[in-house]
Amino acid sequence: MNLKLKRPIVFFDLETTGVDTATDRIVEISLVKIGVDGTKSVKTRRINPEMHIPEEATAVHGITDDDVKDEPTFRQIAKSLAQYIEGCDFGGFNSNRFDLPVLVEEFMRAGVDVDFRKRKFVDVQTIFHRKEQRTLVAAYKFYCDKDLENAHSAEADTLATYEVLEAQIERYPDIGDTVEKLAEFSSTGMSVDFAGRIALNDKGEEIFTFGKYRGQSVEEIFRKEPSYYKWMMDGDFPQYTKKVITEIRLRIK
Repeated sequence: MNLKLKRPIVFFDLETTGVDTATDRIVEISLVKIGVDGTKSVKTRRINPEMHIPEEATAVHGITDDDVKDEPTFRQIAKSLAQYIEGCDFGGFNSNRFDLPVLVEEFMRAGVDVDFRKRKFVDVQTIFHRKEQRTLVAAYKFYCDKDLENAHSAEADTLATYEVLEAQIERYPDIGDTVEKLAEFSSTGMSVDFAGRIALNDKGEEIFTFGKYRGQSVEEIFRKEPSYYKWMMDGDFPQYTKKVITEIRLRIK
């Protein structure tokens, strides 16, 4: 195994009702857990999202309302899932931008506290795009010389992602072979919330990454315009983003 681990890492992939990280829900989750000794376990299950799966989403992953109507909700599996990923780092393909924020939101809706801030996140897509600029199917062919069958099946995509990372470590010695180095290389910036709405500037201060106050200090804006905090809390922002800005506001008080 090329990947050197200090603790287990879970590669995961989600199929969802859509692409909005704040409101869309998981319909299938697959996890490949790699132990420090290289042992591998795979868990895949479908989830009832408690909402209609739009036809455009079904066209991508093939999962319909009928397929998940008798499956458990995320709330029903949240505690056991939290136990399974306890003490693990994470890996995925485009996971930092999409899968991770969606997963965090689902745990928050379920009322299960998982402290993701203590984990490392390796995004294989970021490594791939910085090195080759391709898609997962192309990455699998390029690095592993295999055709990815059942693309957009959560399990097939997750297993392929792990194989691609193994090949990347072998091909690019400069990216490192530890989770710490890989997470640093695949990081897209100093994001504070997983949706990337709040980031750190070079002084270590929280700043907005969107809207009319883009690049400005969150603390400063909340002091000058307290109503902006209320606007965000009432808006369609991810729950974790709201948690982060609430912590900042309480810190000011």
